[in-house]
Amino acid sequence: MSIVVTGATGALGRLVIDELLATVPAEQVVAVVRDKAKASDIADRGVELRLADYNEPETLAGAFQAGDVVLLISGNEVGQRVAQHTAVVSAAKDAGVARIAYTSVLGGPAADFVLADDHKATETAILDSGLTYTFLRNGWYTENYTAQIQVQLQYGVVGSAGEGRIGSATRQDFAAAAAAVLTGEGHQNATYELSGDQAWTLGEYAAELSRQSASTVAYTDVPPEALKEVLVGAGLPGAFADILVDVDVAGIRPGLLEGGSGDLSRLIGRPTTPLADTIEAALKA
Repeated sequence: MSIVVTGATGALGRLVIDELLATVPAEQVVAVVRDKAKASDIADRGVELRLADYNEPETLAGAFQAGDVVLLISGNEVGQRVAQHTAVVSAAKDAGVARIAYTSVLGGPAADFVLADDHKATETAILDSGLTYTFLRNGWYTENYTAQIQVQLQYGVVGSAGEGRIGSATRQDFAAAAAAVLTGEGHQNATYELSGDQAWTLGEYAAELSRQSASTVAYTDVPPEALKEVLVGAGLPGAFADILVDVDVAGIRPGLLEGGSGDLSRLIGRPTTPLADTIEAALKA
């Protein structure tokens, strides 16, 4: 039996590999990648590489073996993910894997915003497959915001989320939770609602960034149409800008990304990373 991580060269996948190698021997870990050259550093650590592509279902036949525990990390091609993920689930079922864990979305069926649609359909595909599963319903990454700090320092924080609270955590926090359910017992057919311990508003985010940077960073709440203009002006395609605007309006504003279950800190055995710490690290970087 191996622990198999798909999308292993992505930002989350690499962190999951790190977390696994801290607790289990490298020969028990498998990384599924599209490009072995990009994963050479992972192979150098003793991890087996299996070559497969979500977009090429025929390549997935060799990605899994009977008895494997698989982590399906969701793809980043919104609108194509259902077909991609379904192909992975089908290959995992054909191989006879022991369990499949999936990085879904906070709230699952209750997540009433467009970005959640692919995740909800994937959960349904996994349930329909009959495979033993673990759903890791991840909330928002704090890095979704801190990656934009240089722009925020210059232009401020703009959104349409109002006073909606965001129960974010870092990728490292979510990776630690994934490793915990892949290596631990008692996670069969379990669902975890994963969010940070302390939710915050975009106004509070701007205030913390102001404090740490010794700059004045304001949060400006704008109508959805204005936010789309800002995002398109920053170079995002219109369709993707619509999805991000919808997250603010239909996800964050009504509280669907606030979380609060405590599942994440319980799984990782420590508090989640505070917003202030993530901002501090981003400013230093």
